[in-house]
Amino acid sequence: MRLLLPLAAVLALLPTASAQQQPYSPPQHTAPPPPGMARSTEFEIVQQANGGTQIERDRPARHALAEHRRLARALATLAPQRKGVVDAYVLSVALDSDPVFGREAREATRVLARRYDAAGRTITLGGSDGSAPSPLPMGSPHNIEAALARIAETMDPAEDVLILYTTSHGAPFGVVYNDGNEGYGAISPTRLSRLFDAFGIERRLLIISACYSGVFVPVLSGPQTAIFSAASSDRSSFGCMAENDWTFFGDAMINRALRKPQPLGTAANEAVSLIRQWERQGDLKPSLPQQSIGVEVGNWLTPLEARMPKVATAPVGRPSVDSLSELQRR
Repeated sequence: MRLLLPLAAVLALLPTASAQQQPYSPPQHTAPPPPGMARSTEFEIVQQANGGTQIERDRPARHALAEHRRLARALATLAPQRKGVVDAYVLSVALDSDPVFGREAREATRVLARRYDAAGRTITLGGSDGSAPSPLPMGSPHNIEAALARIAETMDPAEDVLILYTTSHGAPFGVVYNDGNEGYGAISPTRLSRLFDAFGIERRLLIISACYSGVFVPVLSGPQTAIFSAASSDRSSFGCMAENDWTFFGDAMINRALRKPQPLGTAANEAVSLIRQWERQGDLKPSLPQQSIGVEVGNWLTPLEARMPKVATAPVGRPSVDSLSELQRR
């Protein structure tokens, strides 16, 4: 004999609308790194970064397949290069899952693709923008390697250009990969240099937004390389709170200077001037952004800049300088 529950009792068992519509919460950094990383010596940390070390833990059972599919979709979108045209291939990466980096990497893709005529030739890797789970493949060391490999087999290395934008937390050994409590790793300048050599990518515009990112400049500089860092090798950069829309460097360089139809060097100088102004306003220790533009960069930069849009676009998001009050409280 079946027991029929009163309607009120049945409704009480169902999830309420408020329970079903809980706001999304991005991954949080609440657990320490795995013991093998947390107890590493300084030498071991450098070795891990040089190897592009990546450690995943406590992932859901289907995570690997879902991540594989996200990456496969991203790599499959690249358009072929055009013979006789200097094509730019944009790889924009948020290596940390804090939403500030996810938002910055997404908008950097849009700004750089518009500026350098790279529509259809972009890959974005990164976590959530803070509003929902990310449909993008994560900006992990392994995914960066796969994306670089795919770009390398699609581009003509004698004709085309890689534009790499990375945003994350940094350390004296390189940039850090950290996806909540589940993904850990690092990439050093040495590792990135080895990847470029292995893939034959010499024409490159590299923009590294992280603390201590000046460590990349001397290692990756070259005749056909333009590289810009958010800070010197021994300084912090600012604005990387999870709730921000931009870091200081991302806001100044991507959201403001590179939106304008002005030469790359002029844009970089404008960004540095803005950052210096914001740091003085907040009484912060200067981050001292670094740059190097190789003697042969004009061979590919001149034709790219000749195709730049003639009209600037407006900055988006909350200005990074608005976070100064929070920085001063910390």
